[in-house]
Amino acid sequence: MCASANAPWPQSEPPDDDERILKELGYTQQLHRRMGAFGNFSASLSVISIMSGTLLLFGFGLNSGGPAVVMWGWLAVGPLVLCLAAALAEITSRYPTSGGLYYMARQLGGERWSWYTGWLNLLGLLGGIAAQDYGIATFTAAWANLQFGFEPTPNSLLVMYAVILALHAVMNLFGTRLMNVLTSLSAWWHLAGAVVIIGALTLVPSHHRSAGFVFSEFTNNTGWSSPVYVILLGMLLPCFALAGYDTSAHLSEETSGASVAAARGIVRSVAVSWIAGGILLAALLFAIQDYTGTLGSETGVPVAQIFLDSLGVATAKALMLVIIVAQFLCGYTVTASASRMIYAFARDGALPGAARWQKVSRRTAVPANAVRLAVVIAFVLALPSLYSATAFSAVTAISVVGFTPAYAIPVLLRLRHPDRFTPGPWHLGRWSRPIGWVAVLWAAGVTVLFLLPQSSPVTSTTFNYTPVALLVVLVMAALWWRFGRSSYGVPRSGTANAHDQIEEAENII
Repeated sequence: MCASANAPWPQSEPPDDDERILKELGYTQQLHRRMGAFGNFSASLSVISIMSGTLLLFGFGLNSGGPAVVMWGWLAVGPLVLCLAAALAEITSRYPTSGGLYYMARQLGGERWSWYTGWLNLLGLLGGIAAQDYGIATFTAAWANLQFGFEPTPNSLLVMYAVILALHAVMNLFGTRLMNVLTSLSAWWHLAGAVVIIGALTLVPSHHRSAGFVFSEFTNNTGWSSPVYVILLGMLLPCFALAGYDTSAHLSEETSGASVAAARGIVRSVAVSWIAGGILLAALLFAIQDYTGTLGSETGVPVAQIFLDSLGVATAKALMLVIIVAQFLCGYTVTASASRMIYAFARDGALPGAARWQKVSRRTAVPANAVRLAVVIAFVLALPSLYSATAFSAVTAISVVGFTPAYAIPVLLRLRHPDRFTPGPWHLGRWSRPIGWVAVLWAAGVTVLFLLPQSSPVTSTTFNYTPVALLVVLVMAALWWRFGRSSYGVPRSGTANAHDQIEEAENII
């Protein structure tokens, strides 16, 4: 999984080559290329966020299988996600554009494949903003509970969530220079913060759980009687925690040497997150003092209860702040990624009111309207939290169900039509097809799984509204395809002449 000396493109590109490559892909340079390879990697690492995804769903994992499913699920899912990430990175190396997945689907399959891939990717990104920022609100409320005795309610959490969204929107309007600084800071903060938390949980508590507890304790508080089904539900934690690496692709038009840097950013961010996240989860599980108390924590956040029981109040407050800052930086980057996707999709005429959403600020070179749209839709996605006890896990499932098929479609098309793809400078060589098929099969299974009910009995408060959100997006996409497709036009790559031969029947999903 590295760049080849015999690749048809050079190993890296100076700025003028980046613009030339982008022009060959059908676009002119509008965004500022102020991000380096580390900044691009840091952006995906920040979106994946080992102190966000892993900790936000930690309580869900404890109730949907317990420590055994949390650990074994993380170990099993990581390599499968890495296969999908590597397969996608290979295609990103060839097509480094802000549009990312839907542009790839256009080159490899046709306009209709591209259209639905884009809408699914957009759903995943917007669900990602909602999940991350609502999770920040819950952790902030837990810290306020420790510090001030604050008792969170659905209404107060929604207000906090709205404030966090607004802050992320404002910060995203300042431009790429600030983004480069904050994403790099985020990467170091995540890694240093994880080291501090792991060290504290390892060295300070006088008592640790046994390996038998961590790797074999099974808990089922879902209401379902089938252990197999419960174990599968527990996979939501690693699937959500290790998603969002397409950020490297969406920021490729702001990255120097993007055809290599963006591909490497995708793979390295997943690999580092999987290793560091696994160690962090193990440290938390070994440090549990009162398992029942952790599951029913008055703070509403099991991670906070583990800190309280094993490290004391003062240390618990400090470490919660470390986590909240990490999560805030993650939410900032997710918002940036989603806004670039909206900008690119509107630029190609795929969204209603496209002219408004593709506008770029002359002063900051930021798609400001796209930023605002992203946070408004994310707010709407979290409104069911006012009455639904499972709203947060449903929002995370929406993100996974949007991301996963959108990641897999370009890979599937690349496998179906190998003659339409010329590898970029970063490629998998002879491992491309076996890794690709593993990735596609895994993605298909995950997509179906998280459309299913998460709690039993299924009532208005436990209903998993992920299928509803997916259906709404697909219906909107189908209607807009029928009435607005004339405005849709994704440029063909300069080397994609074979696409002229794609039959309309092959474009049908």
